Amino acid sequence: MTQAGKVVLVTGVSRDLGRRFARILADDPAVGRVIGVDVAPPVGDLGAVSFLRADLRGPVIAKILVRERVDTVVHMSVIATPGSLGSRGSMKELNVIGTMQLLGACQRAPDVRRVIVKSTTTVYGASHRDPAMFTEDRGPQRLPKSGYARDAQEIEGYVRGFSRRRPDVTVTTLRAANVLGPEVDSPIAQYFRLPVIPNVLGFDPRLQFLHELDLVGALRHAVHAEVPGTFNLAGDGVLLLSQAIRRLGRTGLPVPGFALSAVGSAMRGVGLAEFAPELVQFLTYGRGVDTTRLRNDLGFIPRFTSAEAFDDFAHGIGAAPGPRGIAALEPVLAGFERSLTRGELDG
Repeated sequence: MTQAGKVVLVTGVSRDLGRRFARILADDPAVGRVIGVDVAPPVGDLGAVSFLRADLRGPVIAKILVRERVDTVVHMSVIATPGSLGSRGSMKELNVIGTMQLLGACQRAPDVRRVIVKSTTTVYGASHRDPAMFTEDRGPQRLPKSGYARDAQEIEGYVRGFSRRRPDVTVTTLRAANVLGPEVDSPIAQYFRLPVIPNVLGFDPRLQFLHELDLVGALRHAVHAEVPGTFNLAGDGVLLLSQAIRRLGRTGLPVPGFALSAVGSAMRGVGLAEFAPELVQFLTYGRGVDTTRLRNDLGFIPRFTSAEAFDDFAHGIGAAPGPRGIAALEPVLAGFERSLTRGELDG
């Protein structure tokens, strides 16, 4: 390389967290240049980041890696909801096929020496048979058949295959817990922003969270640490769902387990994110992950505990809603009632 500092390519910069991470990395004195890629340009300012429009499923990404002499790739475009893509099929294509094509391009790119992949603790699933804390070596008790969790498992399989084919490349996978923060807009953030929060009758799951600043910090740390392996990434401790609802000053709405998905479908009908099956399972059984390897091997310590990450998110929401805010939930409940009337919840 003729240019001082790392040349980093960041995928997924049209989404807020990807854009912010790329901007922070571009200001890092140890980084020479940051190239952000995505299928659509970001809404916010990218600062010193060079944006290139590229679909990971196409051949352009391979040309970019070679032409720009990229040595570090940070893959952040694995998405949990279809969003503007419109369909679950398009989401799976971007997640799985996009990752396959990106890794294939990295395999052929002579300058690539580091690959960091943002994965998710959703790969562990959530069930009544789970251990108290998942370690990185322990898989889910039941393999997911579809959805974001299945995508993440397939992606991690391709990442391990790439690591075997390119042993000269340092591959780091970060399994992030549910990310929260004042600026995060995600299915679980929308769930906790509801004026009345539906929860599964008879269950009070243990939840772990990751502050958005700790996600960005861990990714930046991984770029420089160059430590291979898979690492759970979450704030210390757990928070019961009932505690989270109380901290928000909200009221819980207990519903049967089979009904929570219908509430999510009704949310989608009023422009909110639908509850994916893996989120419904998480809100029923919870999940905890062990972060010993993150601290001891990768050398990263999150600044925020799970409770502190949630409190910072809650502070951004503000006070509990009054009658007008609760009235905003009426379309969701009306949609839920229509689902019951149509018999969509049978069985």
